[in-house]
Parts: sequence; C-alpha cells; structure tokens
Amino acid sequence: MEFDIQNLINTGQAWQLEGSIGRACMDAIEAGDALLGLVGHTDYWGNYVPSRFEVKPGTKGSVEYQQRVLKEREEYA
Repeated sequence: MEFDIQNLINTGQAWQLEGSIGRACMDAIEAGDALLGLVGHTDYWGNYVPSRFEVKPGTKGSVEYQQRVLKEREEYA
C-alpha cells in the first residue's frame, strides 16, 4: 500500500487508521521526514495529537526539529 504520510498526518487520518499506519507516521516525524499537522487531532483512543505549532520549537514534529535533522543528515552524508 502506498500513501502520502504527510497528508495522513495533516488530515488526522494517520491517528484514526490501523496502528501500523500511525506508527509509520510517528516514525517519519521522529526521522524528520514529516512534521506534525497544521492543526491538532484526536486519535482513535481519544488522545490529543498536537499540531506543529503547539509543540516547543526544536522538539519532534516542529519545523525547527525537521530542519536540524535534515541538516545533520546532509552533513553526515
């Protein structure tokens, strides 16, 4: 199955689908390959997933975190 991870995160679908999809999206966020969504969402279990604007700058899911990870990856390559 092929899907657009960032779109799933942005729409909140990532947090409503089967667990493996949500885990893949969280892995992408941790790897700096995706950001948290533009708005927060509630997951299947009722947990709140914040937006990229609701987390501290530099923490996972923020623009600053992604920029730092991508820069480190580029320097390592």
